[in-house]
Amino acid sequence: MLTRSSTELVRQQNSALVLATLRRLGALSHTELSARTGLASATVSAITAELERARIIEKLEQQSAGARGRPRVLFSPRRDCGYLVAVRISSDVVQYSLADYAGTLIDRFDEPRQHADPSTERFVLTLQEGLAKVLQRSALGRERVLAVSISSKGIVDPTGTRLVWSPVFGLAQIDFASVLSEWSSVTLSNETLLVAHALGRRAEKAGEGGRSLAALSLGHSVGLGIVSGDADGDLKVSAPNFGHMLHATDGKVCRCGAQGCIEASAGFYGILRTAFEVPPDTIPAKFVPLAEMEKIALRARQGHRMSEYAFRQAGLALGQGLSRVFSLHESMPVTITGLGVRFMDLLARGIEEGLMQTQQGRLQGMPAITIAQDEATLVFEGHLDRALTQVDRALAGERATSGG
Repeated sequence: MLTRSSTELVRQQNSALVLATLRRLGALSHTELSARTGLASATVSAITAELERARIIEKLEQQSAGARGRPRVLFSPRRDCGYLVAVRISSDVVQYSLADYAGTLIDRFDEPRQHADPSTERFVLTLQEGLAKVLQRSALGRERVLAVSISSKGIVDPTGTRLVWSPVFGLAQIDFASVLSEWSSVTLSNETLLVAHALGRRAEKAGEGGRSLAALSLGHSVGLGIVSGDADGDLKVSAPNFGHMLHATDGKVCRCGAQGCIEASAGFYGILRTAFEVPPDTIPAKFVPLAEMEKIALRARQGHRMSEYAFRQAGLALGQGLSRVFSLHESMPVTITGLGVRFMDLLARGIEEGLMQTQQGRLQGMPAITIAQDEATLVFEGHLDRALTQVDRALAGERATSGG
């Protein structure tokens, strides 16, 4: 029994390794798979044959550039093996995306959030309706969906299914595994963690994997994700509660109910409050339209003192917050994304000033800062890689247990 269990475990690990390699690197030949995984050629042959019989992977033929000789045979995840639904919860809409097992986007639509009834009960009903709509639009049965991956700003319980706190629902918690119990493999992730994960994968594909980097999301909320990789392609990703770190004892009320959080100065509602000289203990707006932020930015660019000051103070809060994070971790490149990147010309001075106020900043200088306009794409890439990697492992386990 022990020998059989050990054999099954090795088969599972090897199958998962093959699937993970195809997931990260795309279609590969038999020789490439052997080289990338370190598995013997015979082992790769046995695994790919088994996965192909199970309709988890498929063979593709790639004609050589000169169109001479036999085409290369490549292995790739089979698109119709199953499907993933990714759900992105934001302040104003809920976005539903349907992708196949190979990670190809098939369908996407947005549903406005019900601000008239913001209760979690109402949201759960609309979420269930939205998922049903995904199936209806694509004529799929629920059993064809291998995973539902949900993301939100806020604090996610370590179990990966329960939303502990969010700017959308406050302290009203939702256990998504419970309310969506009829669906397979329901997971929940912090949104900026997904952004960091996607950036880590992009760095890996560019040959720059293994180093730490940070993703800073600016907008209605402020989020941070930190990622580092290793030689085996595993990513270590975390999402510290950056937006709600204590920044100053200035009495500015945050949406979380505390005073002096980074977000109370740097979130859209914080910038609006400072620009219009609203008392700091005023209850923050739940949602600030982007058009309103554009008006404040225009006034700042035209020289309006308080509008300029509001963006500079926001940048200062962000820079000082990052400097504290770097003191605990290490200095690392920062990619800034989210709706707030359109105001970087107004935020940049404060961010640099905040970063350079620390000893670490003065000794090591400014970290490399880049801008990523495509936050929604990064979130989706994070959904795909994390959720489908879990699916890969589950399928590999099923094949090992069934004996092929």
